[in-house]
Amino acid sequence: MRRAGVRAMALGAVAALGLVAGCGASAGQSEDAGGGDAQQVSRASTGAHRYPLEKSDIPWSGSPSPFNAQVKLADGRRVAMHYMKGKGLLAQDYSPEAKGWSKSTLVHGTRTDACQGITLKAKDGTVAAFGDFGVYCADGEPPTESVAAVATGPLTKWATHLTKDFDGWEKIAVAPGGKKATFSRGTDKLTWTKAGGFPATS
Repeated sequence: MRRAGVRAMALGAVAALGLVAGCGASAGQSEDAGGGDAQQVSRASTGAHRYPLEKSDIPWSGSPSPFNAQVKLADGRRVAMHYMKGKGLLAQDYSPEAKGWSKSTLVHGTRTDACQGITLKAKDGTVAAFGDFGVYCADGEPPTESVAAVATGPLTKWATHLTKDFDGWEKIAVAPGGKKATFSRGTDKLTWTKAGGFPATS
């Protein structure tokens, strides 16, 4: 009986140690997985800016082409936009640390011809832009699509607002702190705020 009791206690201790070891291994795997995920995100972030600067494929006789635009932020980052025939308005952002550009992001997709140039403004980490498209723009007709766009923070996502059958925005004013951007043409105004974004389209 005494031997059996000692043996039972020993087996219990081994089981308890096994349980603790199992929990320790599980926790270790969880921490490793988290670290691995963080490293992957870091690598992806670093490797995301390895592309060359792209240009519009729309022919232009003069220089510079109005179908390409670029703006520099105070922290050294840059944002470039260009029109692509049959695709629309695209954007790239430049990392001064990686010394390269991101892959192009489609800001506004349309098969309508590009019309007029691209305007970009940046202030306190907020970048605002507008571009226009028109069915017969090459023949001198006014735009039929005018898109306003804003990006903040990592500049990977763009909020957009489309106005149809409109001559296009003329100016952008970005408020101090980058909390508000106002697009205007004469008395017509469109306001984006960091808190609420663009107003809903009707």
